[in-house]
Amino acid sequence: LLQLDTNIFLISIRIEYKSALDYSLRRWSRNMHTLISTYLIFFKIGAVSFGGGYAMLPFIEEEIIKRAHYLTYNEFLDILAISQITPGPIAINAATFIGLKHIGILGAALATLGIVSGPFIFMNLASLFLDKYKNSKFLENILHHIRPVTVALIFSAFLSTFQQSILDIKSLIIFIISFIILCSKKFHPILV
Repeated sequence: LLQLDTNIFLISIRIEYKSALDYSLRRWSRNMHTLISTYLIFFKIGAVSFGGGYAMLPFIEEEIIKRAHYLTYNEFLDILAISQITPGPIAINAATFIGLKHIGILGAALATLGIVSGPFIFMNLASLFLDKYKNSKFLENILHHIRPVTVALIFSAFLSTFQQSILDIKSLIIFIISFIILCSKKFHPILV
């Protein structure tokens, strides 16, 4: 009888250990998938974006809010505001804050690495050919046509942010007054 109780006890420990191990492996696998996905999303954003941080915002909005559902529009606007007031490029700051909010410290590191590794690789490859083709009419033509696309992306980011931020007459009045003050060039933007 003692032998039977001992066997049952050992079997139950093995089952509980196996269940805990399976749960840990499934959780690790899910987390690893999330970490890799986060890196790849931000790698794609960084790799296909031209024109700096504001031009990246429509891509970030599309990938993070609409496709991956990492954030809501309000959370994105909050992160955008925080990214603008912290030192550094807005796209890198936004990626860091989004990764931190969605996953944690490791997510922040991978999102930041993802958004900068695409341009880093691209610029290193481009630098190999830039001296050889710097006077090329073809390259000059490509860059000439990228400029209006960049302006359109920045304007798209403005429209999207404007639509989500101006919710009532009070916020519209604040926007108009701030815009007039900023355009007057008599006040530093920090003071507005």
